[in-house]
Amino acid sequence: MSKIVIVAKVKIKDEFKEEVYNELIALHKSTHQLDKGCIQYDLHKDLEDSNSFTFVETWESPELLEIHMNSEHFGLFAKKIEDKLDSLEISKLEKLI
Repeated sequence: MSKIVIVAKVKIKDEFKEEVYNELIALHKSTHQLDKGCIQYDLHKDLEDSNSFTFVETWESPELLEIHMNSEHFGLFAKKIEDKLDSLEISKLEKLI
């Protein structure tokens, strides 16, 4: 396997929407600036649920994704949003065609 695609769906608890949204933006910026192997890291807003957001990511390899997930900025992000989400769903995909 070479490239890996991640789809991360986040549903924010209503009372934390603005705070967590700002953290999503900060993570997006930090990832683009600091993480090697990030091909795509796009944040999308759900048109039917204003508390739901989705990252669509493409990484050069599973190893570089792992480095991202163990990075300082990702760890800080995870701590800042802890207990502020209704749900988090992460899919790891391999592009076939």
